[in-house]
Amino acid sequence: MAYTTIDDPTIFFNNKLYSGTSGVQTISGIGFEPSWIWTKSRTNAGNHQVTDQVRGLTKYIRPNATNAEDTKTNAVTAVNSDGFVLGADSSNDINASGQNYASWNWKANGQGSSNTDGSINTTYTSVNTTSGFSIIQYTGNGSSGATIGHGLGVVPKVVIVKLTSGSGYDWGVYHASLGNTKNLRLNLTDAEATSTAFWNDTTPSSSLVTLGNNATVNGSGSTYIAYCFAEKQGFSKFGSYVGNGNADGTFIYTGFKPALFLLKESNGTNSWQIFDNKRPGYNLTDKYLKPNENAAEVSGNNQIDILSNGVKLKSSNTGNNGSGQNFIYMAFGQPIVSTNGDIATAR
Repeated sequence: MAYTTIDDPTIFFNNKLYSGTSGVQTISGIGFEPSWIWTKSRTNAGNHQVTDQVRGLTKYIRPNATNAEDTKTNAVTAVNSDGFVLGADSSNDINASGQNYASWNWKANGQGSSNTDGSINTTYTSVNTTSGFSIIQYTGNGSSGATIGHGLGVVPKVVIVKLTSGSGYDWGVYHASLGNTKNLRLNLTDAEATSTAFWNDTTPSSSLVTLGNNATVNGSGSTYIAYCFAEKQGFSKFGSYVGNGNADGTFIYTGFKPALFLLKESNGTNSWQIFDNKRPGYNLTDKYLKPNENAAEVSGNNQIDILSNGVKLKSSNTGNNGSGQNFIYMAFGQPIVSTNGDIATAR
């Protein structure tokens, strides 16, 4: 059994489903003041939308697109101790009347402050060392080997970077299971690519993320946002697995009951997939969204079981269980055993 360091994960990460109204509404029941809010329409085509307290709540970026940061004054308008407030935005992206939405919410530490550990002083670094999550805003210098401070105090296993001041640039993803020579793109189905110009062939340290000179992560004078994740036992895990192409599929041990499970075939071109414990809320879990697409929720294939200690794949579909194919994942969830050794209470 994997003892946890976090008895109640829902004060750091939580999923929340809601219905659009095209009017002002408060989305409550999240359980904390979210620092990072990721929303997506389940019922219609509409862009994924990401906002955070570091850039300011009126600013948003789209995981499925290469657009620059944009401004919406009537989308997410405020956060509170139990969720966030939506304005009267009627677009499919966040609050259209009659549409159903998923939101995934993380807690960092508000807007944060500048971190001066690296060769680039960050504009803001918002850090939650307990849950292993930080948000970094910085201006690139175009130099290979430049570093930024992430503030986590331990080595991050995943780093996601987006250029916000210009369009036409992908979302760069570092994942420890692929190593520091590889990168993935959150907005694309592309297989892993090899490039020194992303992470400078350097693994993040307990204080720094090292950047290459590719404009996707470090163009001179360009502004970026980075989301960094470190593993916390019983709460988060970032790893890899090999599919077996069988309906009695691969089992992925996480040591907790996943509330969110995000995956990508790393050596092939299948889409990213996001499953969570609210859609549909029971096994088989067969509803997922694709971060690289604006498409509505998919159901009926690529099934998984969300178990007390991991994920069991239940389909031979190549999207998450292709025979001999490699997959990377991110998982957040509910511990099996609490810090005092008791069986944790399901939430």
